[in-house]
Amino acid sequence: MLAYQNGDDAVLDQIYMMLRQPLYSFIYRYSRDEQLSIDIVQDTFIKLQRHKHDYNPDKGKLKSYLFQIAYRLMVTKLNRRKKWRNLLPFLTPSEAEDFHHSDRIVVRDAVTKLPGIQRAVIILFYYHDVPQRDIATILEIPKGTVKSRLHAAIQKLKQELEVEDYE
Repeated sequence: MLAYQNGDDAVLDQIYMMLRQPLYSFIYRYSRDEQLSIDIVQDTFIKLQRHKHDYNPDKGKLKSYLFQIAYRLMVTKLNRRKKWRNLLPFLTPSEAEDFHHSDRIVVRDAVTKLPGIQRAVIILFYYHDVPQRDIATILEIPKGTVKSRLHAAIQKLKQELEVEDYE
């Protein structure tokens, strides 16, 4: 890892080959979700790339550090899914498969009726699982604006789809 921190990018491939399977196994055994496990492993290594200088070998082994990153990412993603499943179950990927085709069409139509500024935020956040911080960067708006657009879009979708408010 020290070589990677000092600029030897080829070392990252070796780290990936050595630790991707144990990370995947851990996440999969915890979540029983293959796609989530693959995504978390990828996100873990992306985070390692972006923050390679944050790793301190004096605080523990690289494997432990990566497992910690993966676990936190997984918990965040699972909590987000759980929260949104309660609000709008048809927007979470695992629940969307349980809906009849005609229901999915109704949801898709409701999303297309949203104003463009809200529709972009909903699609990025729910369908592509992009964090709010990254949505703000993509759309070149403040993170607070992303939050307010998400909230407004959810309210409009609830109204359009006549979903009861459980808040």
